[in-house]
Amino acid sequence: MLVYVATKNTGKLRELRALFDGRGWQLETYAPYADVLEGDVSYAANAALKAQALREQLLAGGIVAPVLGDDSGIEVRALGNRPGVLSARYGGDGATWADRRARLRAELAASGSSDRSARFVCALHFIDGDGYSIAAEATVAGAIAEEDCGSGGFSYDPIFWYPPAAKTFAELEEHEKNLVSHRARAVAVLTENYRPSGKPQEAGM
Repeated sequence: MLVYVATKNTGKLRELRALFDGRGWQLETYAPYADVLEGDVSYAANAALKAQALREQLLAGGIVAPVLGDDSGIEVRALGNRPGVLSARYGGDGATWADRRARLRAELAASGSSDRSARFVCALHFIDGDGYSIAAEATVAGAIAEEDCGSGGFSYDPIFWYPPAAKTFAELEEHEKNLVSHRARAVAVLTENYRPSGKPQEAGM
C-alpha cells in the first residue's frame, strides 16, 4: 500500500520507512507538500492536522491515496514536561538540533533539579484512501544525558539516555532503536488496529 507521509524531515522519513518495512506499507513524500502551522497543545491534534492537510493537498492535485501524519517530542519532568509539542520549535527560528539540545541541557542545569528523567512521545494519524482515520500514540521513558553521545538517529537522540541499553538513542544501532522507540511502539499500535475492510477503531498506548 502506497502511503504519503506529511513530513519534510528526512530523518523521520527514513525511520518510518524502516519501521513499516515488511508490513506492506510503501512510504513516500509528496514534493509539493506545504507544512501547516502546528498547535502547542496536543501531539495527536498536530498529527491529525498534518495528515488532513496532506490529504487535501493530494486531492487538489488529483491524487487519492492514504496519508500519514506524525508529531513527536521530548518531555523533561523537571522542566514541567517541556519542550513537549514545541520540541521542533524549541530555541526559535533558525535553531539547529545541536542548539536545541544545548539549550535543553542548559535549562535543566539552571533548574537546580537533580531529576533528569524524560520521555519521548509519538502520535500518528493515518487516513486511508476511503477517508477512514485511525490514531495511535506511544511513549518511551529515559533520561537526559549530560552531553551529546553517539552519531546515529536525529533530533534529541544524542541526549536521550535509554537505561535498558545504557546508551543514548544516538548510540544504538538503527535496528536496536527501532525495536524500542516511541515511534516504533506507535507504528505497532497503528498497524495492529487498522482494518482496511471496515472503519478502523481509534487506538492508543
